[in-house]
Amino acid sequence: MGYDIDRFVGYVNEGLLCSICRDVLEDALQAPCEHAFCSACIHGWLVHHSNCPEDRQVIDVSLLRPLYRYMKNDLNRLQLHCRNREYGCEMVCSLESIDRHERECEYSQIPCSNAGCTVQIERRNLDGHLAVSEMICKVEEAKHEMESRLDSQRRHMVQKESILQNEIEELKSQVSRLMSDVRSLMAVERQHRQELEQAELEKRELMELLKGLQKDCRLTTTEGSKKSTHFRPLTRIESVKRKPREVTVI
Repeated sequence: MGYDIDRFVGYVNEGLLCSICRDVLEDALQAPCEHAFCSACIHGWLVHHSNCPEDRQVIDVSLLRPLYRYMKNDLNRLQLHCRNREYGCEMVCSLESIDRHERECEYSQIPCSNAGCTVQIERRNLDGHLAVSEMICKVEEAKHEMESRLDSQRRHMVQKESILQNEIEELKSQVSRLMSDVRSLMAVERQHRQELEQAELEKRELMELLKGLQKDCRLTTTEGSKKSTHFRPLTRIESVKRKPREVTVI
């Protein structure tokens, strides 16, 4: 593809236009028939054809030659606008020097050199953009670092929560066993209390029997009836010994 003819100032000779794309010649080559073409245009044409697109004469890549000197001089003297005109550049220079100017043009759109940034920025604004981009990168790095720390803390808290939960479950189990032991001890204590109450009751009964025995002994001494006196208290004592204990276990 050639240079867009609309970029040029003033008249452009027809002989300086590519016979294929009809724009001003770029990296021009000339066929033996003297028709001129952009290098890219004629090489693309000859992939599918073997003749000149103007007069159909047979040509081959090996027959292509640079422009005549006078045509090259005329081409280099042409004046054209910078391709960055739409971005504000007002430079007009010769075709011979346009490439050098556009490589250094302050209005050229160039990629940001910061890794990960895909913005195209004007060369004149690059320094400011780099400063802002670098600040954004630092903020992003700090953000990622904070997120990493938060994730680490969350994992630690989850792990700690799991450990605490296990400890709580173990404490619950211990409390359950302790309550079971307490209930067992309380049952044993009630049983002992009942046994003590039963023993106390038997003690009182025995005391009553002993009192009765002592009374009978006095009566026996008085009346002289030993056989009758000994039989009655012994019978009552044996009755107490044979009486079973009633123990209720809860």
